[in-house]
Amino acid sequence: MTRAGAETADQSRLRLASDPYRPAYHFLAPCNWLNDPNGTIFWKGRYHLFYQNNPDAAFHGGATGTIHWGHAVSEDLVHWQDLPIALAPVDSYDRDGCYSGTAFVNMEGVPTIIYHGVPGGICLATSRDELLVEWEKHPANPVIPTPEPGSGYTVDGAPCAWIEGDTYYALTGNTSREEFEGQKPDRAFLYRSVDLAHWAYLHPLYEGGKYTEVGEDCAVPDFFPMGDRHVLLFASHHRGPHYYTGTYANQKFTPERHGRMAFGETNFSNRTGILNECQTLLDGNGRRVMFGRLSEGRYGYVQRASGWSGIMGLPMALTMGEQGELHLNPVGELEALRRNPVRLSDIQLAGDSSITLDGVRGNRLEIRAVFSWEGAEEFGLSVCCSPDGAEQTLIRFNVNPNDSTQPQDRLSPDRLLVLDVTRSSESQAVKNRESQRCTVRHAYGEPIELRVFVDRSIVEVFAQGGHYLGKRIYPARSDSVGVQLFSLGGDATLHALEAWEMDAIWPI
Repeated sequence: MTRAGAETADQSRLRLASDPYRPAYHFLAPCNWLNDPNGTIFWKGRYHLFYQNNPDAAFHGGATGTIHWGHAVSEDLVHWQDLPIALAPVDSYDRDGCYSGTAFVNMEGVPTIIYHGVPGGICLATSRDELLVEWEKHPANPVIPTPEPGSGYTVDGAPCAWIEGDTYYALTGNTSREEFEGQKPDRAFLYRSVDLAHWAYLHPLYEGGKYTEVGEDCAVPDFFPMGDRHVLLFASHHRGPHYYTGTYANQKFTPERHGRMAFGETNFSNRTGILNECQTLLDGNGRRVMFGRLSEGRYGYVQRASGWSGIMGLPMALTMGEQGELHLNPVGELEALRRNPVRLSDIQLAGDSSITLDGVRGNRLEIRAVFSWEGAEEFGLSVCCSPDGAEQTLIRFNVNPNDSTQPQDRLSPDRLLVLDVTRSSESQAVKNRESQRCTVRHAYGEPIELRVFVDRSIVEVFAQGGHYLGKRIYPARSDSVGVQLFSLGGDATLHALEAWEMDAIWPI
């Protein structure tokens, strides 16, 4: 957002429209800094997305009063309207920043934000207008003050809140320096209130460390039921977003399964250019929708000079598999952006070959491709390809990630999906060229469907079974718009491919 009295949001978007790296159909702030998704809520038929925002410059700013809550609203998860800043750090308890939090509807039916105000602690605000534009901070703020060192709990992991019967519960994670220095595992702290103004600390909601690494924390937690299980979605400052699914009883959560949503290769502390903080809402159809931020993968000086930083990934529908694993898929509403369809079928790919698709080009695309393999060890497609191949982003499906010499029909069903960005850009401004990868269990002989979304400086991949990979790319060449198919080590078949140009929702 922009400051009152300065240029409007529309003017900011027009001013930055010539930047070739600004996505055309992903959500991003009109200008300057965008960070965590906050306060996501479905209210009176509209999706509300709040987000950490520095309205004055394209950097975070630290504890200097730069962090506000930006706000946008949508009726279809595709087209967004910019609204005024919702929270600003103007009070003594949040003067250093209105940091992350969530939203819920209180017992009186009023939308309520719970957030981390620095330096005071956990704060509340409510809104009674239809578009949730005007927010009134609670007179008892901070309702959960920042505790003294040694209190046994912290409040700086950002809060979420919910209602059980006639009682409010709030949850904060552990991101304080004390936790890092003590090498304690991730954990979260539970509080209870009957009136929102007075809160009592109860105990840790859970104890982590079984599935996670030493030094990981539980930042920006989002805790919610799904079927007969509960989900704790959170982020690690060390490795990015992940989750537990498990059982919740007697105000205690027992994690039973753990999964990650970002997968580096060698440097797990490098969270630039990938999916980071995530938050969900439950919409009017009972669908759990997830929003996640993808940070920039360029050097900080480049971001500041460009006048903007950070985008949201595509909204995703979150579901749970039989074993408690989470599945991520793009929401169906995105199909409204499709234009100029191209359909191909039954293309044979000989081993160690590639084919350029003459009818599929661009840097704003959705591609759905169904492959099978005969003897191929790896196959897939490349997007944002320059004619000489110097720039390209590869989506690689490796059927033999352990390089076994056994016949393929005897291999484990574990495959490797890779979003390979090592050649995505010739620009020297790109800082992180580390690819994303995840394991996909897929039986030999069964076709695999890949969905690929390209939006100028970002590629997101969804694989059959609810797998997701996302990465920022920055092609330096204007002719890096080609699409290719390839196969390595043996033959593969493209059974069907559909591709669409995607409409822009912002000025470009």
